[in-house]
Amino acid sequence: MSLREATIDRERRDLVTHEVMDESRLIRFVAAPDGSVAPDLARKLPGRGLWVAADRASIEMAVKKNLFSRAAKAPMKPAADLADTVESLLAKRCLDQLGLARREGVLISGFEKSLANVRSGKAAWIIEAADGSADGRGKLLSLAKHITPRPKVCGVFTADDLSLALGLENAIHAVLLEGGRADRWTIEVERLAGFRPLTPPQWGDEAAGMPNKVLDGRGSAP
Repeated sequence: MSLREATIDRERRDLVTHEVMDESRLIRFVAAPDGSVAPDLARKLPGRGLWVAADRASIEMAVKKNLFSRAAKAPMKPAADLADTVESLLAKRCLDQLGLARREGVLISGFEKSLANVRSGKAAWIIEAADGSADGRGKLLSLAKHITPRPKVCGVFTADDLSLALGLENAIHAVLLEGGRADRWTIEVERLAGFRPLTPPQWGDEAAGMPNKVLDGRGSAP
């Protein structure tokens, strides 16, 4: 059983909709000592977990109606910008995963190497800088549409974001190879998709037909 399958096997109840969901689609929160609401993205902090769907609308609703206090049966003080905090933390986790993947040799960077690995069918994800050139990106995505199974596409991060995370200069094109690290990345980036689109609107139809799981306002695929 893969890490992704093991995580998906665990279910919790979203305190906004009361729907039972896989843990991979939720964010865990706990009460901090000062009564504030602390995100626990790694699901390791002590205390009773309060679970909310991994999307901006759900977290903002939980804050607005202070559903944390109701669920915890105790006064809690969620920050007004809690959804922004969760988004930032998720983005950092995704970038950290890419850095680990590169050190493990399962993230390949550069246009030609990315193209070769997409062609070989080994790529689980194509990771493109949001502000990279349309020409190189278009060639990679065009090739990927003829690969079975098609790799997913992420254009969430800028070239500066990727360069810093990977320890490279001008990181534009990369692929994440299939395997355990790709499973971990998928869990994190699909939660991030509840806060920002995985492919930028300015890309237009370039990513059309790619199998991205972009979440809607309730954390489920449309």
